[in-house]
Order: sequence, then C-alpha cells, then structure tokens
Amino acid sequence: MSIIGNLHLKPYEVLSQLDIETSLIISADSDDATLATSTDFGKLVQEIPAAVLYPSSTDDIVKLVNFSNNGVSVPFGIAARGHGHSVRGQAMAPNGVVVVMNFLKNNNNINGIRVSWDPILGFGYADVGGEQLWVDVLHATLEYGLAPVSWTDYLYLSVGGTLSNAGISGQTFRYGPQISNVLEMDVITGKGEFMTCSKHTDSELFFAVLGGLGQFGIITRARIVLEKAPTTVKWVRVLYADFSKFTSDQEHLISIDGMDYVEGSLMMNQSPPNNWRSSFFSHSNQSKILSLISKYGIIYCLEMVKYYDDHSANTVDEELHKLMKGLNFLSGHIFKKETTFVDFLNRVKKGEIKLQSKGLWDVPHPWLNLFVPKSSIMGFNDGVFVDIILRQNKTTGPILVYPTSRTKWDDRMSVVIPEEETFYCVGLLHSCGFQDCESLDGQNEEILNYCRKSDLEIKQYLPHYRTKEAWKNHFGKKWEVFEQRKSQFDPKMILSPGQKIFN
Repeated sequence: MSIIGNLHLKPYEVLSQLDIETSLIISADSDDATLATSTDFGKLVQEIPAAVLYPSSTDDIVKLVNFSNNGVSVPFGIAARGHGHSVRGQAMAPNGVVVVMNFLKNNNNINGIRVSWDPILGFGYADVGGEQLWVDVLHATLEYGLAPVSWTDYLYLSVGGTLSNAGISGQTFRYGPQISNVLEMDVITGKGEFMTCSKHTDSELFFAVLGGLGQFGIITRARIVLEKAPTTVKWVRVLYADFSKFTSDQEHLISIDGMDYVEGSLMMNQSPPNNWRSSFFSHSNQSKILSLISKYGIIYCLEMVKYYDDHSANTVDEELHKLMKGLNFLSGHIFKKETTFVDFLNRVKKGEIKLQSKGLWDVPHPWLNLFVPKSSIMGFNDGVFVDIILRQNKTTGPILVYPTSRTKWDDRMSVVIPEEETFYCVGLLHSCGFQDCESLDGQNEEILNYCRKSDLEIKQYLPHYRTKEAWKNHFGKKWEVFEQRKSQFDPKMILSPGQKIFN
C-alpha cells in the first residue's frame, strides 16, 4: 500500500488524482507521518512536508516525480529519505513530499540485495536497492565470503544516502570512497525517467548522481564492487603528543601497501579516549591516557587495522610489525586488540545502544565535516584544534582527522574535494543538549571563518550553505557543470529541496 499523508496545502490536493497502483490514502490526520520526516539525526532543523510517500515499488516514485513535473501548475519538491542521518535537513522537503525509501524493503523483491560473481572480471558484485542499509549489505555478502571494500564508520546508513554524498572512512585512502566502488545504478531522474547508468552508459547521469547530493536523481539500485572478505582484524592504536609526527606517520602509512584501515583522532578533556565511536581502551589504559592529556592538552591517536583470515594468520603479526617500523609515536603507548571483521566494522552500533539506553543518542548533532588540504593541516591544527577547540573547552564528541589520496576519487563525479594530491578528512562530531546547540554552532562558524581568513582552501563534506553564492563558491570550477546537469536531469528543480542549492 502506498500512503501519502497530511496534505494540507491546496496545491497538493490534486495528488488525490495521482494513479498509484493498489491504493492511495490521503489523510489530513496523519500528523505522525509528517512529523517523523520533518527532522533528522542533527535535530537542528525542522521542515514540515505537505505529504509523505511510502512507496510499494519504484514505479510509485516514478509516478510521483512525473506528477510533480506534469500534473500540477507549480511543481512540488520531492526528497528521498533513507535512514534520515543527515544533520542539516538535507533529506527534507518543506511543503513538498518526502519519499520514505526504506518502505521499499517491505515490498522490494526486485532489487533487495543480490550477490554475483563475474569469472571473467575476477571479482564479485552486489546489486543493492538504494533503500538498503550497509549493515544488511555486509551480512548478505558475507554469506558468500565476500564484502564491499569501502565503508563508513557507521553502518546503519542507506546505500542511496551515502552514494549521494561520498561515503568515507579509514579505508578511503586505499579503496577510495564508496562512490568510487560503484559499477552501475538505476536512477529516477528529476524528469521522472527511470534510467540505468554506468561509466559507459549514460555516463553523465552516472557521474552526476555520485556525490550529487540527491540533486539529479533518486538511486533505486546500485551495483557495488565486492572482494573476498577477511574474517579477523588486528586493531592497533598508538599515541602522539606531536601533531607533525602524527600526520607524517599517517601520510607514510597511506603511501605504502599493507594497511587496510588508517584513521586518526584527537583526545582531550572534552573528547575522551573512549567514546560512542569505539570503546577500545581498558579502564587502566584510560587512566594512563588521561594523565597524558593533562600534561599535553591534546593527544593524537593513530588507529590502524590489518585484515586477515586463516590463510594469513601465521604471518599477520610479522606483516604488521614491518608496516609499523619507523613510526614515531610516544614510546610505550601502543595498544592492541583482535576482533572479528564484522565486530570491527559495526563497532559504532555498541556505542549507539549504550547512548540510547541513557537517552543521549536522539540529541542535537551540530556536526562539521571538512576536507583540508595537506598543505593547510598544520595551520588547521594550530588555529582550530589548539586555538579554538582546546581553548574554548566546550562539550563535544569524537574529533577525526585522517588523510586520503585524490587519485582514489574520480573528478567527473559531483563531489568536491581539495585540489591537492593528499588531503585530510576532518570530522567534528558534536553531540549536545538543545541548550548548547547555539554555542557549538557558533564555534563551527568561527572555525569556518578562520579557514576563510587564513586561505586554507577547505571544502565542506556533507555541505550546508545558506546562499547560492556560497554554494557556487563551494563547487568552484565544478559549478557550471553542476548547474548544467541540474538543467539536464531536473530542470524544474524538484529533487532534494532540503539542500537549498537552487531554491
């Protein structure tokens, strides 16, 4: 059954004429449906949609988009909502229609998750519905001894959602972001056309949609690259008091073959050793680290992982030792752990469960995610980590900083990254009470102002801007192409109005 609920605005009363198979229910009493889709993980923005669509099939979405194009005098905005993990209202449709994509899981016998192996190409792939969560993709592919190679730290995100942004984590330096590991997609464009695209077929749409912030099409299927899955991981963390040594060692590790995951983070009084991302350190080790934090103010943690299975179990320790040779971390401050591949990838879920039990998960998250060029990272540390965050000593959450290589990103995609060969992914993952949001948002703005005044050439990841001029500045030389693609695939500017790029 397809449901469109809470149609209060007269322009949308004509939606009752929309022919969606089986049945269409329009109710002025379904406030729960519209309220549930009027906010997101960030808890910072509330935008009430005029309607909510729970599609029984991709055909329902096609009909909805076509109806906005041709069935009304003024087109209404449409936003695809996966897990609702955006933080600034990017998956909302103020006075428009939100499509609840995960409802397809109840009816989606066509896409779902289908695993294949191509003997000619020598690798596997999974055809995955855009509404599917990455954690479900992981478990489905592992049944065949296979798994995707690029991940986000949190697996309870939709495939369509991360591919509309980039999908980054500690594997990005080696395999590229998730958008670099897609072979083919089914997409519903803003004109209501259902199209299958790849690098070789309708490539302009393919590259537009990847990292395209939902502006050009709704992803209903993606073909994801798979490789043989490991079973176990060696998980190591080492500590630094010197940011220069910390970044130098990270850059060394991503320049050589061997490590499967490299990610850095900061530890300070307001961002302690254990957090919701991972409870890695024992109680005694936490006490040891806290004494270092008291001494230095900030401790930088380098996190490394080496995958293995039964065939490589006898050699993994020797390989890891060789890879770590010459690293300049604080002597005696090396911490090791061994866990399963699944538990490592899904490590954030334990933190989520713990925070939910304390009522601390569904709180505001004024996050700020940035790409910082390698040439600017020392200045960023001095001006942001030390002078703003440490000095202000505000309640915060995990702070991530890790490098990746531009060669792993395809410049034809819509996503914007710095021009330099190596750049850093920085995540300021704040959590706060509602009364602290304004203060942390003010800190975020101070950070962005510092970067602008210091000409650090940063780019926002999961970007959020208030003016078209700011969006044009964000895309830079890509803006003209981005605008042309919008005209080609969504000329009436129907899709993803919550991003506020064109409206």
